[in-house]
Amino acid sequence: MIQASSAALSQASRQAGDRELRSPNRSSLIEVRDLKKTYRTARGELNLFHGLDLEVAAGELVAIVGQSGAGKSTLLHILGALDAPSAGTVYCASTNVANLSPREAAVFRNREIGYVWQFHYLLPEFSALENVAMPLLARGTPKREALSVAANWLKEVDLEDRGSHRPGELSGGEQQRVALARALVNNPRLLLADEPTGDLDEITAGRVFDLIERLHAGHGLTSVLVTHNLDLARRCTRVLKLEGGRLAPLQSLS
Repeated sequence: MIQASSAALSQASRQAGDRELRSPNRSSLIEVRDLKKTYRTARGELNLFHGLDLEVAAGELVAIVGQSGAGKSTLLHILGALDAPSAGTVYCASTNVANLSPREAAVFRNREIGYVWQFHYLLPEFSALENVAMPLLARGTPKREALSVAANWLKEVDLEDRGSHRPGELSGGEQQRVALARALVNNPRLLLADEPTGDLDEITAGRVFDLIERLHAGHGLTSVLVTHNLDLARRCTRVLKLEGGRLAPLQSLS
């Protein structure tokens, strides 16, 4: 099953390379222009974004805040090729993600994007080490090599002694650190994090964010973080507020 998936990823990777379109601004890892997202509901159309613009330079750590339902998670999904825009242009990691086929989008995510969600989504029947290795196995890396690389990433998140433990044997903070290692095991350029500390207590949340900052700086990442925690948002390069379908700088965090 893994071999079949690897072959498909390899073929799609070649196709994606042929069809990628480069962003006009090479210094920006994310460039969104006039983004619109419309959903059809029983009561008519719901317009979530109204000409939203966003530009994130390589190396930035950007926080996005806003009310629940404003569209923060949907924006991350579009940036990461998990959802498609209704209109507008979306360049992410120099790729026009709106033009990717489903198979090409899967290759793009595996190669360029690291995801961390509020819930860790670790596979309960596998060890921490095996969970971290999954993205490598999916792209066809030999198992021994994948496990070796995964072990190094567990060391990066200070969990080298927990590799044989299954998710249910780990604390909430440890689970999220394993999820971070899994997100970065393929050395992506972009980290997308959707409320990565939302399920954690204040002290554990601070420690996980310390780790995000360290990994962001140490691995030259560009990171976009959605959070309701303004104390954590304050530590980012920039803070943007999503409101009324558009993004704007948040002027005050007091």
